[in-house]
Amino acid sequence: MAEKKQRVEPSDLRPDSLDFVRAKVAEDLKTGRYGGRVVTRFPPEPNGYPHIGHAKSCCLNFGIALENEGGVCHLRFDDTNPETEDIKYVEAIKQDVRWLGFDWGEHLYHASDYFEQLYDFAVTLIQRGRAYVDSLSEEKIREYRGTVNKPGRASPYRDRSVEENLDLFERMRAGAFTDGEHVLRGKIDMAHPNMLMRDPVLYRIRHASHYRRGEEWCIYPLYDFTHCLSDAIENITHSLCTLEFENNRALYDWVLDSVGIKPPRPEQTEFARLDLDYTVLSKRKLIRLVEDGHVDGWDDPRMPTIAGLRRRGVTPEAIRSFCDMIGIDKVNSRVDMAKFEYAIRNDLNQRAPRVLCVLRPLKVTITNFPDGEVEMLDGSYWPHDVPKQGSRQLPFSREIYIERDDFMEDPPKKYFRLAPGREVRLRHSYIIKCEEAVKDPEDGEVVELLCTYDPETLSGPPVDGRKVKGTIHWVSRSHALPCRVRLYDRLFKTPDPEEAPVGEDFTANLNPDSLVVLQGSLIEPSVAADPPGTRYQFERQGYFISDPLDSEPGALVFNRTVTLRDSWAKIAARSS
Repeated sequence: MAEKKQRVEPSDLRPDSLDFVRAKVAEDLKTGRYGGRVVTRFPPEPNGYPHIGHAKSCCLNFGIALENEGGVCHLRFDDTNPETEDIKYVEAIKQDVRWLGFDWGEHLYHASDYFEQLYDFAVTLIQRGRAYVDSLSEEKIREYRGTVNKPGRASPYRDRSVEENLDLFERMRAGAFTDGEHVLRGKIDMAHPNMLMRDPVLYRIRHASHYRRGEEWCIYPLYDFTHCLSDAIENITHSLCTLEFENNRALYDWVLDSVGIKPPRPEQTEFARLDLDYTVLSKRKLIRLVEDGHVDGWDDPRMPTIAGLRRRGVTPEAIRSFCDMIGIDKVNSRVDMAKFEYAIRNDLNQRAPRVLCVLRPLKVTITNFPDGEVEMLDGSYWPHDVPKQGSRQLPFSREIYIERDDFMEDPPKKYFRLAPGREVRLRHSYIIKCEEAVKDPEDGEVVELLCTYDPETLSGPPVDGRKVKGTIHWVSRSHALPCRVRLYDRLFKTPDPEEAPVGEDFTANLNPDSLVVLQGSLIEPSVAADPPGTRYQFERQGYFISDPLDSEPGALVFNRTVTLRDSWAKIAARSS
């Protein structure tokens, strides 16, 4: 049942209508602004694992390239901070982009490849009087910058001569100074209403080994200097980023203007980032969750990382469908988690075969079924509304297990499952009737049900016309496979985890029931030969995947991907 991964084709990404980004690209092609070229880029920083928000950007950038003939999307690592970046994050990002279905081909780049060119651009700025070496401390630079309502003050080092600045900058590169002793700043306007334009820091000293360049460099360019110039070096046409970089656009253009890069050149366009309910998408907060032990690593299935979603059983098709569903907008807004879960269910409904798994077993003895006999029953993998075929043989015997929740001694109205004197149908099997409930003499808990079955009901309703409304799942006691089941739920208990109680941070909103582990579950034997990573619908329970890392023959482990229905929506409706 393992699925073959396929590359995304342009036909997989056709939006119903042009969003404002695609409309802009279409207009640029119409006017010939970039000579008919479309070159985008997906530029992650290799300082963590990519998450569902990155997937939105990935789908947009690679999607636009795929949708336009001859379009290209670069995968570029903005790796200019040696203290936080690591090759393990590079490899994780590459794996996730491929898994999502995108291929950068020969267009794999690193900002660290451009360090020499970026240094030369910085020298050009100094020579043109548009950058200077500042010797103020980081704290003083922040103090001199002023506030939104108060203009900044010029650094006492702002008027150094070109010669002195060139000398200092060259010595910074040569390693003559300690971290923080000097920085290179753009010389713009300390009274500018956009505080990013108040002489921004372009280079800082960091005596740290770079994961690709080693000890070659001890000065590193900052994002606002690196990003626009990397776009220009690679001849990017459309530099797409999220709205938090809207104020950075002025600096993006200033850098390109100041080093002499003329149009047609890259242009920055901002779109709304993804904010998803019941989770956080700040990389800083995700790192906290990992490092503080709130989750079991970056690929914990509760995490919104691509690695976590993959391990949870979400498919790349579901993620792409979700990104298409929410669209591209100019205004930030939170997205209801139910939309994502809908996309997941809608996708898995068509690809996950149905199997029987009892999560919390209760023994049932069918007293009128011959002891030692086994009957093989045919069970379809697919419901009638899924255009697929295939079935398996289900062993039926005298002793079976049902779900503990499918029996009540004193049931309420509209309870159509098993109760003393009541009948239910076993899925793909017979109708059974509960004759007696056997209890533990010490605590009074029901430990076994004694039932009878109607042998005339395998292929239809009772011949006497009696109505049996309930259908429950089951497994044969002597044939079922033991398994461990992890019931994953939403990581946070509130839609916006940032709204924490006074004096506490976002971790105060962690959902204590985000993971429930069931040790004694039982699953039908047909799954025994399936490879780890196979997805299923456990009938009446939800969608699950055999854990790609922990599951193995004889020690099956299943992760719940999503429930069958949006139980959270029902809870919210009852409490409102």
